[in-house]
Amino acid sequence: MADSRFADTDVVVPVAVRSVARGGEVEPVWLSGDQGVTFRIHGASVRYVKWRPGPVSGSLEGEARRLAWAGKFVAVPEVVEYGADDSGAWLVTAGIPGESAISSRWKADPGTAVRVAGFGLRRLHDRLPVDECPYDWSVEARRQQIHPSKLGDRRLSENIPDPDRLVVCHGDACVPNTLIADDGTFVGHVDLGDLGVADRWADLAVATWSTEWNYGPGWADLYLESYGIEPDHDRIRFYRDLWDLVHPVN
Repeated sequence: MADSRFADTDVVVPVAVRSVARGGEVEPVWLSGDQGVTFRIHGASVRYVKWRPGPVSGSLEGEARRLAWAGKFVAVPEVVEYGADDSGAWLVTAGIPGESAISSRWKADPGTAVRVAGFGLRRLHDRLPVDECPYDWSVEARRQQIHPSKLGDRRLSENIPDPDRLVVCHGDACVPNTLIADDGTFVGHVDLGDLGVADRWADLAVATWSTEWNYGPGWADLYLESYGIEPDHDRIRFYRDLWDLVHPVN
């Protein structure tokens, strides 16, 4: 979610989203760099709908599968429904308690937010079983996804660092994807569309980077301390370069 922002009331609600809301109040809450929008549906229970316009159903279908798999081991949103038509694709999930680590409350208390995010990522890495994970997020797989806008620009180093520890990575461990309870404890994670096996520094490099984007400089060391690891500057540099090449320019 590095290239995302909270939505406003001017967002047009797609017909498909209105349909799955089944009469519930629809509130846009998040815009993403791929033209997608996440909506909150208010009703008997809170649900969320991820919407992606155009022929992109595979990405949300993949996220639905990953959530179903990860949900056997860690706290992630439960998949309620997935669908697609000519206009786009949607993924409906049940709400889980807690606020994003960059809600107004937690942006005002970045020390707590960063500690919780670091702790939460370590929990995810420790609890998801690598040997049972069917999804790949390796350097080799991600190099095939380098965004066309980056072609002709700088290239990724051929010196791929050996894995420090293979884990099931979140795939977008930026701090907005951590949920925090009212009492300042870790709740769970959202947005697991790229979940897969990789070196843990693939997550850590971007997670620490995102503390700068969301809270300002100076929080990376606290994040790593809360995770329980010392900085590895070579791996951080490599995996940040890879992230920058794969993800589109805003």
